[in-house]
Amino acid sequence: MNSIGEMFYSDFFNDLQKLINVLPPGIIGELKKKDLTEIVEIVLDIGRLPEVRYLNKQLEYIGKREVLQEDIDYITERIDEFTSDNRTGVPGTLHRISAIKNRKGKTIGLTCRIGRVVTGTINCIEDIVKKEKSILFLGRPGVGKTTKLREISRLLADDLNKRVVVVDTSNEIAGDGDIPHSAIGQSRRMQVPSPERQKDIMIEAVENHMPEVVVVDEIGTEKEAHAARTIAERGVMLVATAHGNTLENLIKNPTLSDLLGGLTSVTLGDDEARRRACQKTVLEREKQPTFDVLIEIRDRNTLAVYPNVADAVDCLLRGWPVTPEIRKIDDEGRTTEIRKAPEVPCAEEKDNFEEYINRYMKETGCSITNKKIFVYAVSRSIVDKVIERYELNAEVTRNIDEADVVISHKSYSKSGAKIINVAKEYHLPVHFVRSNTTAQIQKAVKHALGIGGRPGDDFAEECFDEREEALKEAQGAVYRILNGVGSIELEPRKTNIRKLQHELVEKHNLESTSVGEEPNRRLKIVKTLKNTG
Repeated sequence: MNSIGEMFYSDFFNDLQKLINVLPPGIIGELKKKDLTEIVEIVLDIGRLPEVRYLNKQLEYIGKREVLQEDIDYITERIDEFTSDNRTGVPGTLHRISAIKNRKGKTIGLTCRIGRVVTGTINCIEDIVKKEKSILFLGRPGVGKTTKLREISRLLADDLNKRVVVVDTSNEIAGDGDIPHSAIGQSRRMQVPSPERQKDIMIEAVENHMPEVVVVDEIGTEKEAHAARTIAERGVMLVATAHGNTLENLIKNPTLSDLLGGLTSVTLGDDEARRRACQKTVLEREKQPTFDVLIEIRDRNTLAVYPNVADAVDCLLRGWPVTPEIRKIDDEGRTTEIRKAPEVPCAEEKDNFEEYINRYMKETGCSITNKKIFVYAVSRSIVDKVIERYELNAEVTRNIDEADVVISHKSYSKSGAKIINVAKEYHLPVHFVRSNTTAQIQKAVKHALGIGGRPGDDFAEECFDEREEALKEAQGAVYRILNGVGSIELEPRKTNIRKLQHELVEKHNLESTSVGEEPNRRLKIVKTLKNTG
């Protein structure tokens, strides 16, 4: 462990003692019997045994006495009042105490989260940080996003002499109290009185204090995303975390997609759609992303790096596979692996999907990631059969937030339909089928996946669809006539289609005649049985 790490390791136990001092004596006595080096949380709920949780997710109960209201009150009397988000902290430390309250506002449970400084977590991406590009971190809660923000703040302020301002909502990054924790080095800290004011403090930091770098934890609303774009457009380096686990999740998030440049629907010409091998209406990036680099924290020791967010987003929107750089460190902060990703498509490849896919598969040995289809009022079993029959790289999903495309029945295509509004919210293209027939669904699936056929294939499929639909309509009418209906007029059809309908009706010994003028000429079926004698 380096000297900085040893210093922080020593400070951790000094800080932990400050938290332990506010706990009831009975709980302190039980805690002293435990290994506190790997502790993450102390959980106290009325009527239950106290719990201790560790880094390896192990849970232990401490003592044999259930938590009483007196224990909760003992702690709350010795800490600062909770803010609007039911959080407070221990001044001078990184520890956080969160409250659970009943409907009357009385505190009945506490979660004491142990904050610790961990050094070496950004060693494998130090070269990226020093390029002074804006960086966005994604990852599930507890994976170490805030820890990395602290270390980056200290690196930029102390080693690179940058003017760094940390916008600290709920004092997550630099701890409680007016003096920020030493973990952020010489960075300045602006406290945020309540989470809803984070966006205002972000702008205030830039307008009032002239930072070269702004550090923000948990961008989670549309207004905060807009504030982040404002900061980036003023030439300030931005280092932040956001809600979401992966780049693809963020693209589909209607609230935060602006961080990646926003999405807009574009209608392509016939030639361009054919060259791209996709449908005519596609989603494209609207503007330059707020962040230059995106890093997914997959676990505490593994980072997936997208060094050019704009190129990665463009590829994903076209349905092209994207592989990030993988960077790994060991528990001591030493870099153990840096696995480079294939290059993004060159100018020629951007107009040639097959060339890019061939190079991608050659370099990675991987196949294209499955596209996920959400179906609405369409037969899922038929969609599954189509995917299986043609061995397509696709699967049906039950969750629209995981989908890449939607296939719906045409009866829901009108503006205002729920599926249209939801798909628009998630920036998903929608393909419609006229009926739940295999031919119709097969055509929609192929279009949704951007699969083209030979010249004339679409026309042939359409003709087949129309014949199948017309005969199905005629068969249904015949059944109704035979069960007592006097006469039925079918939908207008072309001459050759009506001829097929006439032949079907004749097989059931019923009378049929064409009525109306073109293009509304249609078949009329009557109950009178034909004379077969």
